[in-house]
Amino acid sequence: MSDWPRLDPAEDGPTFALLHLASQMVGKLRLANSTWENHGWNITLRPTASGLATLPSAAPDGRQWSLALDLCRHGIALEVSGGERDLLPFAGTTVSRLHADLVALLDRHGLPSRFDGRPNEIADAPRFADDQEPRDYRPDSAARLHAALQRIVPIFETFRAGFQGKASPVHFFWGSFDLAVTRFSGRPAPAHPGGIPGLPDRITREAYSHEVSSAGFWPGGVTQAPPLFYSYAYPEPDGFRQAPVAPGRFDAAMGEWVLDYAAVRAAADPAAVLSAFLRSSYAAAADLARWDRAALEREPVAP
Repeated sequence: MSDWPRLDPAEDGPTFALLHLASQMVGKLRLANSTWENHGWNITLRPTASGLATLPSAAPDGRQWSLALDLCRHGIALEVSGGERDLLPFAGTTVSRLHADLVALLDRHGLPSRFDGRPNEIADAPRFADDQEPRDYRPDSAARLHAALQRIVPIFETFRAGFQGKASPVHFFWGSFDLAVTRFSGRPAPAHPGGIPGLPDRITREAYSHEVSSAGFWPGGVTQAPPLFYSYAYPEPDGFRQAPVAPGRFDAAMGEWVLDYAAVRAAADPAAVLSAFLRSSYAAAADLARWDRAALEREPVAP
């Protein structure tokens, strides 16, 4: 029996939707209180022992503070450098109430509380303050997501360590609600066409300013669907869709290679199956686009 947790869109969907929108509020606060880095890497969430957290931001009075989706205590957790701690529970709330309570929590601690109130990358989404749709938060769903991330992150980190060219950290994008790691060839890419709902094209074009091979894990979110791993290249090289990537299948609608989370979980060696997907999909992108793999790659080494 696999020790990878079961993830079920029907059962977990409302919880993941609430977490998706909560992650956007937390991420937007980091965006409003930090200096932009290339590709928005300063605003992504980072996996922690208890969930997903922002990097620390500086308050006007010099204190450092950070917010997290605490999947063990089941709320938005605040940490301040002076030792202050607070928690805003997820259970029994709506996005509208969570938004109001988050602003009030930050105001009580004398921290910046202004941020853009519109969700990103979700078509036709209401503003956070207006979203009163009931969403049942299930601690068990959040705990299983946390357990899945605990198994996936080390595999992504090992994959990341095999690249000595420019590469992202293993981080969590709150716009799309996915864990990702991205490798860069070092060469400029053609301007991205943009068109992502709720995301300015200038942001998308900066994110894809250079050639990439990107892989990730999407558990679902506001859009309920079976969780999956993905891998894509931008720009997509000729022949990428027909490449011998194994395991996995090419999803033409998404324009990505995908591997169902359920298939990985059911495998005799889930880590080996996921690692093979990451390596083979990257190899297809790098070889077809003629990356200088000998200069960019390395063997992961122990500390």
